Amino acid sequence: MRKTIVFVIMTLMTLTVGAQTTVPSETPELEYVMQLKVTLGETYSVGETSHGRRTVIPITGGTFEGPLLKGTILNGGADYQMADPKTNRTEVEAIYSIKTDDGVYIHIRNKGIISSSQDAQGRPSFYFRCAPRFEAPNDSKYAWLNNAIFVCAPAWGGPGGGITLNVWKVK
Repeated sequence: MRKTIVFVIMTLMTLTVGAQTTVPSETPELEYVMQLKVTLGETYSVGETSHGRRTVIPITGGTFEGPLLKGTILNGGADYQMADPKTNRTEVEAIYSIKTDDGVYIHIRNKGIISSSQDAQGRPSFYFRCAPRFEAPNDSKYAWLNNAIFVCAPAWGGPGGGITLNVWKVK
């Protein structure tokens, strides 16, 4: 029995060592969609809650432009952040609406992560990425926004101390 167990373990180790990881032949591509320049209101904190530290950043307006759409960001949305100081990780969820230059309203829910840590060499590392989801009218020329995955790379320093979001469609 003991010899059988040793044989099985040795066989599994051989198979595991010999297994190679294959890289998928189809790597998704990204297609640039737009840049949003978001203006922000005064940040306030709800404080420490049972889920972490809740911070709210009002979205007061701004503009957006890309190859297929252009318009304004509407006042009234907000960026809701939940920070965990133990892990240096913040979950973000911005909920707001935009209006295209031709009068179409589009709702956005943008979820993401902000994380500060150290890389493998011990150097400071900062990660801030989001995945916006769009809700555009099905009967509009923007309905294509409803049927794709998007990613964005936010950057501080937008208009008036706001934030700039560059958005890509995953093809």
